[in-house]
Amino acid sequence: MQALKAHRYQINCKTLAPLKLNDYSGSMLRGAFGRALYKQACVTKMDNCQQCLLFTQCAYPNVFATPALKQSALQKFSAIPNPFIIEPPPMGETQLKKGESFSFNLVLIGQAISHLPLIIYAWEKALQNGLGKEKASVSLDSIVFEPKQAAEQIIYNQQKTLSPVPEFRPPNTQALEEITLKFITPLHIKKHGKVMTETLTARDFLMALIRRYYLLQEFHGKNYEAPDFTKLAKNAEKINCQTDLQWYEWQRYSSRQKQKMTFGGVIGTIKLSGELAEFLDILQSGQWLHVGSKTTFGMGRYQII
Repeated sequence: MQALKAHRYQINCKTLAPLKLNDYSGSMLRGAFGRALYKQACVTKMDNCQQCLLFTQCAYPNVFATPALKQSALQKFSAIPNPFIIEPPPMGETQLKKGESFSFNLVLIGQAISHLPLIIYAWEKALQNGLGKEKASVSLDSIVFEPKQAAEQIIYNQQKTLSPVPEFRPPNTQALEEITLKFITPLHIKKHGKVMTETLTARDFLMALIRRYYLLQEFHGKNYEAPDFTKLAKNAEKINCQTDLQWYEWQRYSSRQKQKMTFGGVIGTIKLSGELAEFLDILQSGQWLHVGSKTTFGMGRYQII
């Protein structure tokens, strides 16, 4: 099985009008991106994507609303993880003046990487159309590939030139018996209908990450081969887990449901120790893939420290 590719792009912007960023702007950016991608990708303009003849070929459902197959090696479900993640600006309400710069990241996973030119065009349109309640117009100044990594380079600029994207995979993790993960955005993992906080175990966390990795591999990667999930779960139970987590909550307005909605999760650190060898590669990749719910909003992002 080929390793699952994941690329991160830093999108650098400049406001053309005052813009208010709420406590957590991932959902706002996701909504703007989805509307723009639909406009640019859809050629039939049908109300129901699933009834469209081009449904399985169109970039919009394949990237933003991936259709579920009738059968999966992992589980039965009505939705599968989409192959993109928006990593918003740092959490906290911010008021940007006209002419100020800000950045956010976009992660593309597996076969979604091939849609990069269309995705960039959709982002340009989304930003031009305006963000937030004010519909503040924003310009896309440049895109940097893999910020803070050795492969970092500007791949798109104001001259509308897209440079070739270099080959990149997350670096291998050295053999470790202890690893600490710092959560930059809230982690939201449910068990028995409740979001886990101090009760989170190594098994809960590792199996959530493993399921996400292999679902993405099955639907967006190549040459999928299912691992022995039972064995992985048993081995995950042997891993020690120390947590230092705090609850973080915010509200967002859902334009689809026409109401405010409350979201929450935990931020802080998780320290894992024990026989980690078989989990290290997936833990490394998880820094790009995120873990838990609402990952397309940017939730569940961590760094190995």
